[in-house]
Amino acid sequence: MVWRKYTIHTTVSAEEILLSELAELGILGAEIRDRVPLSESEKKEMFIDILPELGPDDGRAELCFYVEILPHDEKERRLSELKKRREDPGVDASYLPNSDNLYTEEEISSLLRELRDRIERMRACCDIGEGRIESSETEDRDWIDSWKSFFHPFSVEDILIKPSWEELPPEAEGKTVIEIDPGTAFGTGKHESTQLCLRGLKKYVRPGMRVLDIGTGSGILGIAALKLGAATVDATDLDEAAAEAVRENLLANRLPRDRFRLRIGNVIGPEGQELRKELGFSRFDIVLANILAPVIILLSGVAGDFLKPGGVFLCSGILREREEEVLSAFREREALWEILSITHQGEWSGIAVGKRAAEDFRPLQTHQHQPR
Repeated sequence: MVWRKYTIHTTVSAEEILLSELAELGILGAEIRDRVPLSESEKKEMFIDILPELGPDDGRAELCFYVEILPHDEKERRLSELKKRREDPGVDASYLPNSDNLYTEEEISSLLRELRDRIERMRACCDIGEGRIESSETEDRDWIDSWKSFFHPFSVEDILIKPSWEELPPEAEGKTVIEIDPGTAFGTGKHESTQLCLRGLKKYVRPGMRVLDIGTGSGILGIAALKLGAATVDATDLDEAAAEAVRENLLANRLPRDRFRLRIGNVIGPEGQELRKELGFSRFDIVLANILAPVIILLSGVAGDFLKPGGVFLCSGILREREEEVLSAFREREALWEILSITHQGEWSGIAVGKRAAEDFRPLQTHQHQPR
């Protein structure tokens, strides 16, 4: 898909005012580019895999927004189709494409004239800097290529993760190698919460096990499970883009597609009833979920249905400050769950719980992992 990209060259001090002006004109979700270091709280909230190298803050900033330019008839057709889908009670509207960024040439020209007028008026009250608006075109593929220089091979214990465009490093000898290209929507595996899940897989996966990965994204955890000996992986994701990402990553790792079955959909709530039945009950030895604390709390009432007695639910994506909320959700279902271990890396927590069975579990363990 080709997008028209508009970049406003401005200053850090004018960012907030410009964002407000853009919102009034109907442009939401503008991208800010400056060299102001991220605060610790921002790093937590943004769930970042790879931190950019910003360079010194020189006060300059760019605000970028993206629009799709369509002929009038095509825009109306697209809007009509989206309206029908939003009105369909069987469709979760929160995952439908955004329609606010669709413009005809006449509409975008009018918007830009008004935006330039507003920028000039702003000069009277703040330092707007250049105030120049630059236009260019970009494709989805451009966004992938722009950060490739930041993604290099790295190891989590004896698991080595590398992108396809990098050569296999000498230190790969004797390690389990996973080749991953995250695509436009998914992470690289470098995030601390993903690494906590990888360590959990190292600990609990045994040859021949069946694994369920909820929210698989690029498929990295499911692929790791297969390489560590799992017989099959079933996976779910809400984003249809996951299907292509998983397909490509299975191919890159020379894994047969019939060992990794992906379904698009939600397993939580009434809308997930059919998918839960399709996945099957008491089939899996391990369930994975590297999502966020609120979703894991909901999954504490669902994941047990998928597990065999004695099976393990590995979950991460939990900020330490929310760890107790998640543990409380499992403790409220103590007839079902036994807490096996709590692990930490950076600001993130990983929790392993076992579905109660006759055999004994190992006692609760707490570990710290320092980034390498």
